[in-house]
Amino acid sequence: MNDSRSGFGSLHMPRSRGAVSGLLLIILGIWGALVPFVGHYFHFAYTPGPTWAWSTARGLLEVFPGAVTAVGGFLLLVSGNRATAMFGGWLATIAGAWFVVGRVLAPTLRIEDIGAPTAATDAKRALLEIGYFSGLGALIVFISGAVLARLSVRTARVAQSASQAELAPAADNVAIEYNVRAGAEDLAKLLAVARDQGSGIRDQEPDV
Repeated sequence: MNDSRSGFGSLHMPRSRGAVSGLLLIILGIWGALVPFVGHYFHFAYTPGPTWAWSTARGLLEVFPGAVTAVGGFLLLVSGNRATAMFGGWLATIAGAWFVVGRVLAPTLRIEDIGAPTAATDAKRALLEIGYFSGLGALIVFISGAVLARLSVRTARVAQSASQAELAPAADNVAIEYNVRAGAEDLAKLLAVARDQGSGIRDQEPDV
């Protein structure tokens, strides 16, 4: 019974602990998955590919990691279990890393090119790259990595506290046993002294 309770306690956490990070990851995931379809409305897009047009490149390089990030954020948002929250954090971390390296690995994996940024200046091209891929992925990895680090530290602390709580009764039993043995030894010594003193008194009694 104690083991099951301590195990449950080490995994339980307040639902609010990952709420902010989870909400941020959901927003970033939705952005990453939807921006290729709506970016043309505000001239923030890649070509070719009209608004709301599906392509394999969009699905694998943008929609898929965006959806995985949102799922990871949702698990962080609603979970009251450390293991589930850490799983959500890992999902988001992997998805964020894919945002960063997906375009580089696309030719190797035979994924079609996502297109060219619709930008007239180098600054806007850089902004598109950051907003669609590298910057978005780095921010997701940063948030989810911070969540994983915090959860890992707290889990280690809780496990250490549970271990100390389990060892406390054993330490108390050892102390009690030691005190009982010490008391018995002291009592034996007192009885021996009393017996010796009684023998000495009888030896000194005069003969009648």
